Amino acid sequence: MKKSKQTPEQIVDILRTVEQGTATGKTIGQCVRELGISEWTYYRWRKQYAGMNKADTKKLKELEKENARLKKLLADPKSPSLKDLDIDMLKEVIEGKY
Repeated sequence: MKKSKQTPEQIVDILRTVEQGTATGKTIGQCVRELGISEWTYYRWRKQYAGMNKADTKKLKELEKENARLKKLLADPKSPSLKDLDIDMLKEVIEGKY
């Protein structure tokens, strides 16, 4: 899947712009054309980011990063134990990344 050119914060702004445009009487199709995105993209973004604000998108990004890190730890062929996860967590605390 092709990665979006917009950040989640920009996507939330675009969704708000379309909502404002439709409140003034424009159709969704007109609004998205003015913004240079397809209706399909708009509906996909709306489904994914509905009701979020910019702070929520930052938290979502952090959680996705943490999930990727944990999946990497668990996918390690040496089969990490809880001890390995504890060691990794303590390293982060020492480095101040908590």
